[in-house]
Amino acid sequence: MADPLTYRPTNIPDEPGVYRFFDHNDQVIYVGKARSLKNRLNSYFQKNVGEKTYRMIHAANRVDWTIVRSEVEALQLEFTWIKEENPAFNVQFKDDKSYPFLALTMDEVFPRLMITRRSKRKGVVYFGPFAHAWALRTTFDVLLKLFPVRSCSNSNFERAARIKRPCLLGDIGKCAAPCVDRISKDDHRELAKRLSTFISDGSVDIVSELKAEMERASLAEEFERAGKLRDQLAALERATESTDAAISDSITADFVAIHQDITHAAASLFRIRSGRVIGSKSWMIDIGNLPEETSLLDATIAQIYSEFEPAKEILVNQSIEGDSLAEFLSGRLGSKVVVRQPERGEKSELLDMVKRNANQSLIQFLSKRANDAGVSGRALEDLATALNLEELPLRIECFDISNIQGTSVVASMVVFEDGQAKKSEYRRFGIDDKEKFDDTRAMHHVITRRFKRYLAEKDIDLNEIEASGGEKPKFAYPPQLVIVDGGRGQVNAAARAFAELGITDIALVGLAKRLEEIWFPDQSYPVILPRHSEALYLVQRIRDEAHRFAITFHRSKRSKLMLESLLDEIPNLGEVRRQALLEHFGSVASLKKASMDEIAAVPGIGPKSAENIVRAVTESELQFSVDTATGEIHER
Repeated sequence: MADPLTYRPTNIPDEPGVYRFFDHNDQVIYVGKARSLKNRLNSYFQKNVGEKTYRMIHAANRVDWTIVRSEVEALQLEFTWIKEENPAFNVQFKDDKSYPFLALTMDEVFPRLMITRRSKRKGVVYFGPFAHAWALRTTFDVLLKLFPVRSCSNSNFERAARIKRPCLLGDIGKCAAPCVDRISKDDHRELAKRLSTFISDGSVDIVSELKAEMERASLAEEFERAGKLRDQLAALERATESTDAAISDSITADFVAIHQDITHAAASLFRIRSGRVIGSKSWMIDIGNLPEETSLLDATIAQIYSEFEPAKEILVNQSIEGDSLAEFLSGRLGSKVVVRQPERGEKSELLDMVKRNANQSLIQFLSKRANDAGVSGRALEDLATALNLEELPLRIECFDISNIQGTSVVASMVVFEDGQAKKSEYRRFGIDDKEKFDDTRAMHHVITRRFKRYLAEKDIDLNEIEASGGEKPKFAYPPQLVIVDGGRGQVNAAARAFAELGITDIALVGLAKRLEEIWFPDQSYPVILPRHSEALYLVQRIRDEAHRFAITFHRSKRSKLMLESLLDEIPNLGEVRRQALLEHFGSVASLKKASMDEIAAVPGIGPKSAENIVRAVTESELQFSVDTATGEIHER
């Protein structure tokens, strides 16, 4: 049995989709759908799971997923894969049960509205599929009130016509009762046509009408009726969401999208037939191994259609040169194949979804690859060769600065050992705002602080500290390579710090974002790493991690400063109580979420002060808004 922690995925998207668990033979053992892949997949790797789930995740050795646009598409793809793969741990959908549709039998003399799961038949108009059967049933009742077409079975209809007495639906106004000639055959068919048009065009009118009726009921203090109308609105919106999200039945094509990184590209294929996603698959392509005369699209198409029969229409997200691809695929299929790149419309939107899947596949692949010791070793060797280093940079430290116009300045230091992130060694540096710091001054300041500590701690006897139980030094280990985020200005500032400290045995470079140039402090021209090299991918990954770490720290510091500013404006709130609130809540956002009782429970606050704080928070919301991405405060 496999340990689930060995294959637990990371970077799972918070989007709807379908996931599959595979065993050691690469057989699908479970297929599931989720509104949020991130929440659902993470739930499988918790400690307290059910017996069936426990057996399934230990029988598996990997999991993958496919992103779709809605729960409806997830339901379709899940259904298709369960039928195709017959997974051992799936129970649902193993019988003939399918997803529900709303159907209008226009082939009958008196058209009938019904909910069905049966196969489609000629002469019946279908709407759906619907992801929420409960919402569909409620919507069904609402539609019958607005368009009272018959919904009874043929036997009940014939019985009512024979005894000249309508059923209960006719008595309560949910059926126009054509069985007893309350409406003519032609008028009833016209009513059915209007219902069909209404469902096809959307629910704008009915939603507006129900909202207005709910407001009238609320003003008249008919709260029970208003509550029922509210529930009808919610159900109608969920059901409409299902029909709006479905792919058009007219679409039958293969969708191929490519997402490219430095060293590799991922290609994803979605096979859509009559508006249903019947399958998807992704491939990885090593760009470094592609012959120079071969385009990425040509290589991708050749690989995909060595496994699959092409559709008559293939849509791609890359520009197409000439007719060679179409001719190659036409020869494979034995009939004409059209290959094109859509620019707008539903097909373009579907292609964007397929590209997101390619991106996710590439993220998963590169994440696993980054933990491969062999790949990391080659990347370090390539980097040492490109930078003329005397030894492999087994420990690399990268520094980044984050600020807003010289205020709230922070710096990050991330550490990679043997090409892998060592998060226990990450460090954050707060920089005093009393002095104005630009990026170069801040870089000089941080490099000086870090390596002063190194000089002070490098000769400490670690064995002696361990024996005495003292705290281990945090900066005693020197890196073989220091990377600063920036170009010549930043790397020269770091070099001045090294010179002032007398450090000459540590390599120092700067990584500029514009063309990913690597700058040395004593050279006029940068080093350009090969575009598809492992070394470039490694230094970019290190730089991006330093940037992420700095931004995270910067946001937390900004939030604390905003809270300090808000608390300073509240009268009769002394330093001790302000500090208590800062320590308890930490940010304005946390304080806003807190109730008055929670604020009053903070030591030294009490009900009266809590009331003043809540009032101040409310007034600040009315006067200002905060851009959470940049930290800018805007007056309303």
